[in-house]
Amino acid sequence: MEWANTLAGFGVGALVGLTGVGGGALMTPILVLLFGFAPAAAVGTDLWFAATTKMVGGTLHHSRGSIDWQVLRWLWLGSLPAALLTLVWLNASGVSQTKNGLILKALGMVLLLTAVAMLLKKSTHAFGLKLRSSAPERFKRAQPPLTVLGGAILGFLVTLTSVGAGALGTVMLVYLYPRRLTPARLVGTDIVHAIPLTVLAGSGHALMGNVDLSLLGWLLLGSVPGVLIGSHYSTRAPEGFLRPAIAFVLVLVGMKLVTA
Repeated sequence: MEWANTLAGFGVGALVGLTGVGGGALMTPILVLLFGFAPAAAVGTDLWFAATTKMVGGTLHHSRGSIDWQVLRWLWLGSLPAALLTLVWLNASGVSQTKNGLILKALGMVLLLTAVAMLLKKSTHAFGLKLRSSAPERFKRAQPPLTVLGGAILGFLVTLTSVGAGALGTVMLVYLYPRRLTPARLVGTDIVHAIPLTVLAGSGHALMGNVDLSLLGWLLLGSVPGVLIGSHYSTRAPEGFLRPAIAFVLVLVGMKLVTA
């Protein structure tokens, strides 16, 4: 069965490199629905899977200069404290050990939200451009606090479900920075934002016993070459096909989890 874990890691890693999307949104449901892992263990293991995979992809984007560090600082100002507070809540309430049904339904709802966000990415970008042009000064003043708020929302969702940093993060950024972030800088910034967030959240889950190290090793065996290959071809990725296809899969999986 280990070869199947490695193959899944390769496929998800390649998608992360190509689009910056697909880490938690695909890997956690795969671990739960196809491989039969408990939701809490799937979330904890996937957080470390995402952290390691995105470290590799982030290194490549850093070498290309496709990272906006100012935007990153605002995102981290919201996401890291929110992740820490969520970990404290999970540990104190025992949700991660006893409420797997709650985690499954939360995961399903975030997957559905992620699918909608992926499909609305272009229209969200167009709306952001319109606001940026009609009221530029007011729009610029709102960018920092809204970025911090968006980071806080991502920090909570990623820590609870391991999903959200990719698709939701990119859609939020194309709205808030419709001119500032080119496609390459958008993907690079989004990937690097997720690294300390998933390391922090993954560390908390590891302390709660929610990380399967053997599974993680087999996943990374596939994901590291996958993300390298995907990042190399990211500028030529057929996003017009990939994003709707991923969104369709997420809708099916999300509906299954919500109604389970």
